[in-house]
Amino acid sequence: MSTVLPIAAPRDIVRAARTLIAADRRAVVRLTVLNVLAAIAGLGGPYLLGRIIDAVTGSGGAGRVDLLALAVLGCALAQTALLRYALLIGYRFGERTAARIREGFLDRSLNLPAAVVERIRPGDLTARGTSDVDAVANTLRDILPELISAMIQFVFLIVAVLVLSPLLGIAGLIGLVGVWFSTRWYLRRAPAAYLREGAANSQLADELSATVSGARTIEAFDLGDRRLAVGREAIAETRRTRLATLSLRTVFFPTVELSYAIPVVVVLVLGGFLSFAGMASLGTVGAAVLYLRQLVGPLDALMIWIEQLQSSTASFARIEGISAVPPAPATSERRPDGERIEVRGVRYAYDEGRDVLHDVNLTVRPGERLAIVGLSGAGKSTLGRLLAGVDRPGAGAVTVGGVPVADLPPDELRRHVVLVTQEHHVFAESVRDNLMVAAPDPDLRRALDTVGADWAADLDLDLGEHRLDGAQAQQLALARVLLADPHTVILDEATALLDPTAARTAERALAAVLHDRTVIAIAHRLQTAHDADRVAVMDDGRIIELGSHSHLLELDGPYAALWRTWHGS
Repeated sequence: MSTVLPIAAPRDIVRAARTLIAADRRAVVRLTVLNVLAAIAGLGGPYLLGRIIDAVTGSGGAGRVDLLALAVLGCALAQTALLRYALLIGYRFGERTAARIREGFLDRSLNLPAAVVERIRPGDLTARGTSDVDAVANTLRDILPELISAMIQFVFLIVAVLVLSPLLGIAGLIGLVGVWFSTRWYLRRAPAAYLREGAANSQLADELSATVSGARTIEAFDLGDRRLAVGREAIAETRRTRLATLSLRTVFFPTVELSYAIPVVVVLVLGGFLSFAGMASLGTVGAAVLYLRQLVGPLDALMIWIEQLQSSTASFARIEGISAVPPAPATSERRPDGERIEVRGVRYAYDEGRDVLHDVNLTVRPGERLAIVGLSGAGKSTLGRLLAGVDRPGAGAVTVGGVPVADLPPDELRRHVVLVTQEHHVFAESVRDNLMVAAPDPDLRRALDTVGADWAADLDLDLGEHRLDGAQAQQLALARVLLADPHTVILDEATALLDPTAARTAERALAAVLHDRTVIAIAHRLQTAHDADRVAVMDDGRIIELGSHSHLLELDGPYAALWRTWHGS
């Protein structure tokens, strides 16, 4: 399975953009109408100036010139007012749409299958949720309204030149060919370059996250130089990809700027000949030149925002790529009939074609304590994840009460099976919010008291300010288990990372939680197996022995060898 989230295909990006526009269709219509009216008002100025030129060179009086000048001022004021209101609507549309993107990203991230979240690089998801979402939000708020305005102005100005003088209009369009070629060259290269830049940013975020989270290990094993080298390599790759996009811009923008002058020069030269030949008035030539000069503003905006759009489109593709992750299979409407857990013919592979579990069969009876032991890499934790419904077997079935565990809805699953591991997340919120169960305060306090969490008397204590040690975080996690009240608890070395004093505190809390429940303990320390009702011995993804501690010692097989090794005899 890939450790990188997918990137949305172009058709998926277009579909997502249409959905966002449809969600606020009225604002888009108002924005378009206002920009059209502003563009029409903007056309009046050059046309009227052309008429002023004709009036001055002809027999028009001063009164006519004054009226035309007032009309020019009116057109300018109308265009300014309409554009201002259009931008206001556009900015509001951008903020609302950016909020929808953020909320959608959060919803999709939270709905990712747990197995996917655990295997992808954390930096990839972090970069998509921060820098990529911010890039798209900034585009929607700051760029999209002006881009729509520039596109509408550009179209109306071209139409105006063609209507005013078809010959001059065609000449002006031919002069814009340089802009078209430059833009086409840029757009063929920019999307891939910006996607590479986004991937490099994710890699850098991932390496920084790994270095920060593993600071103690790095210090303990003197891995500083190695991590610095990895970090510098990620920074170098980020720099290389950013320079690649910069090199595209250094070619694109100067070429476009040079191309702006060509249509104006062409129309001036051709207009001069037409004027001398009596085929066009001086005012018509002047109006055409002014229209083409007005194109510089919209074209400048389009060219600048096209560059920003490439980056934002790449970010949007990465955000929407989360939608391409296959969703968890639909949950079953069946409810378990009983508490018996069955594992039948289970096979599982993290990478296709490389099974780590092979034809595993196991029955866990209600109320029993089962220990799963074996050497590292034997498949113990993988089997535990399948039993807890975190992963789905590639073949065979893991059921509780006759229903596949992985098919149970999350709320129903939590009432049957809960996995407790070495890692416990503490949110920067109150104790009450960290318990994550909508229960009355007396029930919350009773659960905390049961696990010995006397430090949590104040349910409003902010755990973002009050840092918990390992034992306290464990107590919080066990209180969550008590509130969920499952009949089966799976332990994957839940106290292995704690110091001896903290471990003893946590084990007392654990004993209170496990009372009257089915317990499946993935044991790396064989004392756990000694106290279990039955022991399942795993090797190379298979259960090779199953029985009580004393029975397996009598068999003098792999478990007996492990026991002797653990005791140093």
